[in-house]
Amino acid sequence: MSTPAGPRLLGPAEVRALAAELDLRPTKQRGQNFVIDPNTVRRIVRESGVGADDVVVEVGPGLGSLTLALLEVVERVVAVEVDERLAALLPGTVAAYAPDHAHRLGVVTADALRVTALPGPPPTALVANLPYNVSVPVLLHMLALLPSLERGLVMVQSEVADRLAAKPGSKVYGVPSVKAAWYADVRRAGAIGRHVFWPAPNVDSGLVAWTRRDPPATTVSREQVFTVIDAAFAQRRKTLRATLRGLAGSTEASRRVIESAGVDPEARGEVLGLDAFVRIAEQLATQPAGQYAGQQGEGS
Repeated sequence: MSTPAGPRLLGPAEVRALAAELDLRPTKQRGQNFVIDPNTVRRIVRESGVGADDVVVEVGPGLGSLTLALLEVVERVVAVEVDERLAALLPGTVAAYAPDHAHRLGVVTADALRVTALPGPPPTALVANLPYNVSVPVLLHMLALLPSLERGLVMVQSEVADRLAAKPGSKVYGVPSVKAAWYADVRRAGAIGRHVFWPAPNVDSGLVAWTRRDPPATTVSREQVFTVIDAAFAQRRKTLRATLRGLAGSTEASRRVIESAGVDPEARGEVLGLDAFVRIAEQLATQPAGQYAGQQGEGS
């Protein structure tokens, strides 16, 4: 009895040949740096922990390097690609390099930040080489949009990886760190050198792994909590009493709100964990109607 043949993965020659087929010149605007090393995509799939029962979302599949490695392991890959030419090419690439797995691929031609739904069964994992210029907004949008996601691993700029996985008190702890913590436990999962990409980026890359967890139990909305987070880090060197003044209505009101939440008004946002921001948001919500509406959204 014959068994399905595993995908052939893309090396430097294959990546350049596919790009030449499209007369494609990678652009910084779309963060296009294509992986040309099969060992790297195998490592990403291995570190992600996905398996035969997983439906994986891949944002920015590009020429298909990671897509092919995923298809060898998982039940289905839904690839979201904003570049129409790349999206159109991908099914043919998979048919050529992984013919026995082509039926497992779905392609959505769209901006990942504007996607409101995905076809097919609910995805269980997100595994992607995210475009550097929108990596944090895309990750947060996907986590909010797809509650079925249980875990994931993304490759991002090394400094962004540090920020996403940072803990309170770290110099790089900030808005991405706290917002990601709303959805998941996040950790650094390794480093990726520049030589595995074409064209080689000017920065190193890092892997970030996450596991979904329940958000904090609270009487306020995620948007209200995120509004507090945005305000707290808008001026990093200022105390919470000063940065939250606009939300509370005055410096004195800000002090009272923060103290009522059990937080030091003279502290800075970089020392607070997610639960402290939740408590502040809850206290703000009890104040008379004013500027605090919780409508600043979920960006980075």
